[in-house]
Parts: sequence; structure tokens; C-alpha cells
Amino acid sequence: MKRRRARVRTDENAVRYAESMGAYIAFFDGCCEPRNPGGTAGYGAVIFKNNARVWQTSGMIPASPQTSNNVAEYLAFNAVLDWFIEQGLTKELILVKGDSNLVIQQCFGKWRIKGGFYAEHAKAAREKIKKFRALRGTWISRDLNSLADELSKAELRKNGVEFKIQPEAA
Repeated sequence: MKRRRARVRTDENAVRYAESMGAYIAFFDGCCEPRNPGGTAGYGAVIFKNNARVWQTSGMIPASPQTSNNVAEYLAFNAVLDWFIEQGLTKELILVKGDSNLVIQQCFGKWRIKGGFYAEHAKAAREKIKKFRALRGTWISRDLNSLADELSKAELRKNGVEFKIQPEAA
């Protein structure tokens, strides 16, 4: 029997409304290369307001037994939340988009946080989310998350990390 991947049910009307109302739109992504878990974790995020880029970040943490793609995804998501908190924008309408079904479901859906390297980052994100008035999250496919994906890989490239899981385009 073929397993079907769970999909986040999003209210497309709410997403369209947020976008039409000039909401902040944030994208996040993470990766772990050349192996997962245990590789070098890279993360990236970008935020737009009225189609203008207002902030972006990328970073990495060195390979260790506690790194994984899920840790990297949460690092990116937490970076987004931290930026909004630091800017005093927690009352603004914010739509966060990511291709990590785990992050979206755990923070905006019904999935529990289980054990794993990412658990402390997930719990921190849930605490931060409580500070927001109009924060929404939606899962998007990887092909719609290309800018955050590129940012997540940027620091790894700068540091000569080999890509095996998601090979570089020729």
C-alpha cells in the first residue's frame, strides 16, 4: 500500500485575503548537507511587504550529530519570528510560507512535537507564536520556495560544503 504524504489544509481564501491586504509574506527553508542527519545545516529566509523585499538572512551551523534538515527548517522559521518580534511587528498581518510540512503542521496545524533534534527549536517557535495577533502559515511546494531555498544553501556554498542530497544544478 502506497503511503500518502499528509498535506496541510489551508484556507485559500485566507491566504488570498492576506496577500491582497498587503500582509507581510515570509518564506523560510533549511537544508542539511552532505548527509542528513549529521551534516552541515543551512537556513535561509526572506520577507516581503507589498512585493518589496524588506529583509533576508542566511546562515549555517557546523556538522554535528545533532544537525538535521528539520533543525535547519526551524532555524529559518525562528529567524523569521525573531525579526518580526525585534521590529515590533507582532500585531501586523503576516503570512509565513514554507515547504516543511513538519514546521507548518506543528506550528499551525495539529501535529505534536515529538522527540528529535529539532524539538527544542519547535518548542521555542511555539512560544514565540503566542506573541503574534495575525500570524498564519501555509505549506507550499518546493518549487514555489526557490528564493528561501537558495538562501539556505548560500552559506554552505561559501564554506565549500559538498551537496549530495540536493545536488547543485549544472
